[in-house]
Amino acid sequence: MSNSVQQQVKIGFIGQGWIGKNYADNFEERGFDIVRYSAEISHAKNKELIKDCDIVFIAVPTPSTPEGFDDSIVRETIKVVGRGKIAVIKSTVLPGATASIQKENPSIFVLHSPEFLREASAREDVDHPDSNIVGIPVDDPRWRKAAEKVLEVLPDAPYKKICRSEESELAKYGRNLFLYWKVIFTNLFYDVARYHKIDWSVVAENIGADPRIGMSHMQPIHHQKHLGGTPGRGAGGHCFIKDFAAFEQHYRRVVGNPFGVEVLEALREKNLHLLLTSGKDLDLLESVYGDLIQDTRFTKRV
Repeated sequence: MSNSVQQQVKIGFIGQGWIGKNYADNFEERGFDIVRYSAEISHAKNKELIKDCDIVFIAVPTPSTPEGFDDSIVRETIKVVGRGKIAVIKSTVLPGATASIQKENPSIFVLHSPEFLREASAREDVDHPDSNIVGIPVDDPRWRKAAEKVLEVLPDAPYKKICRSEESELAKYGRNLFLYWKVIFTNLFYDVARYHKIDWSVVAENIGADPRIGMSHMQPIHHQKHLGGTPGRGAGGHCFIKDFAAFEQHYRRVVGNPFGVEVLEALREKNLHLLLTSGKDLDLLESVYGDLIQDTRFTKRV
């Protein structure tokens, strides 16, 4: 992007957690005029300044709780975006949410652009994305033009796609849950390797050599020391736990196929057992599942 375009476009960021902050830092370093707004005292004063931003990226929590999925923070904070401006939801939301939020806010353009950041390397992933996907709730030239503006300001990626917002929303869950399942697959095979006294690192390398599979998420015991995480087994972290819970609830509601439900239940219960018996991310589990994690099926060591 040329410097003249950068000078003409003002970018806002709502939410300054590890996602919003890394995006804001990237845009600022690339020379954009940016505004940061969040609950922190240092940024809370910028609420009114968001209205003047041409494009506003929203990266606020969308928690999964024992009561269900909650996107209320997105729906509330988006109201500070100025009339006629573009709001880009970076938060993970269920299929149909962007379209619903657009109907609630007809005076702005509401788009969805999923983030695919890893907590351990968030800034690197922002700087060098593998894909930029922008979902539009209304498929007409005005929304496509808004999506093109968003693609123009995002860090360049080899894969770019404008699609329906439901397609971008589901793709975000698809990527995360595929890796969630891959972690469980790895742990199942790791247990077999231990039984036979086989070197798991060699087995993992042999499996990961298949270009369709790769080496990511093939470590059964994972510890993000620099993030203060607990070493342990299972698909943990802020995204995997809450996103699986949200998708399982959504699948039950909109599809409800009993065989699909059983698969999801088995994956959830196996992962709960792995996390709980290794003491990994117990605080995150409690925030999503509540009293369910006290079930002796999961806490009994086997």
